[in-house]
Amino acid sequence: MEKIYDIIIWGASGFTGRLAVDYIHNNQNNSNLTWAVAGRNESKIKEIIDGRNIPILIADSHDKESLVDLVKKTKVILTTVGPYARYGSELVEACAENGTHYCDLTGEVHWMRQMITKYQNTAKESGAKIVHTCGFDSIPSDIGVYFLQKNMRELHGVNAKQIKYRTRGFSGGASGGTVDSLMSMMEQAKKDSSILKIIANPYALNDKEKGLDGPDKMSPYFDEDFDAWVGPFIMAGINTRVVRRTNELLNNIYGDDFEYNEGSITGKGPKGLIGATTSGMVTGGMAGMAAFSPTRSILKSFLPKPGEGPSEETMENGFFEIELLGIHPTDRDKDIRVWIHGDKDPGYKSTAKMISESAMALAQDDLNVGGGFWTPASAMGDTLIDRLPNAGVTFKVMDK
Repeated sequence: MEKIYDIIIWGASGFTGRLAVDYIHNNQNNSNLTWAVAGRNESKIKEIIDGRNIPILIADSHDKESLVDLVKKTKVILTTVGPYARYGSELVEACAENGTHYCDLTGEVHWMRQMITKYQNTAKESGAKIVHTCGFDSIPSDIGVYFLQKNMRELHGVNAKQIKYRTRGFSGGASGGTVDSLMSMMEQAKKDSSILKIIANPYALNDKEKGLDGPDKMSPYFDEDFDAWVGPFIMAGINTRVVRRTNELLNNIYGDDFEYNEGSITGKGPKGLIGATTSGMVTGGMAGMAAFSPTRSILKSFLPKPGEGPSEETMENGFFEIELLGIHPTDRDKDIRVWIHGDKDPGYKSTAKMISESAMALAQDDLNVGGGFWTPASAMGDTLIDRLPNAGVTFKVMDK
């Protein structure tokens, strides 16, 4: 069947899906991009389209035949429908079998591992490029590390032996879909201990487990390289695994002994220590509460629901700022720092823009990879460095 569309957005009636529809419509309306939206509820989708001339397709995430028919019509599926372990497996299978490229927003490490194991060979044979984690988790991390290492090689002819990722600040609402996915992942881990082992494995997404990195730090510590206290970053358990898989997929381009970690800067002095300690308690407490049914219900009552999102004002005034430090293997005077800035809230508007640019790259750009399960940087590193400023996400080497 001929590919009618470049991109189909699956989940257009969800909160992030609506934002992706708006972004692509506003930025590609006069281009040669052909695209459509799809979901199972036509009336809801029509409300989102609001009279705009965008084709609507109907399918069901649990109806394999309808999904196959859908993916055969497009070069790329952009999906915002999570939790992906609950709603995404058959869509990944359909794309892998039919040579349709795919990008999503999952942060479910165990599910990604399952999909890689089950469908990697199928995707290679069909030519389908499957790219998970194309939102705030994990594009800033993955592309940020790729960008820093590229500059380290250009400036000094070597790779950074270690990179530290530190959130400097962000503003915007928590994503209901992300919360639901994390809850779902912990719920499944409680029932199946093998899932917990996958989540805890620093190299869970690597095909061959190897490297120097250990478990993510949960306790506060003072980082002299940033002259500040550091607490855990809630997305580190996802992002770090993606970065390590990128290194493996690029034939250990960052080095066999490359080390990577993430954390949140909370400030100096007693206030910084209290902030880092609180961050650890909250992160650990949420994970613990999510693992047990009674406390999970309590936690859910205080957090955003799937499909919910912040106000337009909150998203527009949101931002994120991240600093990366790349440590030179022999000369600390040649360390490199990279600054990442996002001009909208990380959980929704910036995420919607990042996955949209990823989908357009898969559909329109000449990517030097074949079929298989890729990370954003291993599939689209240089392309996304060029594209992401369109989405308000910038990377720059900081002055000394």
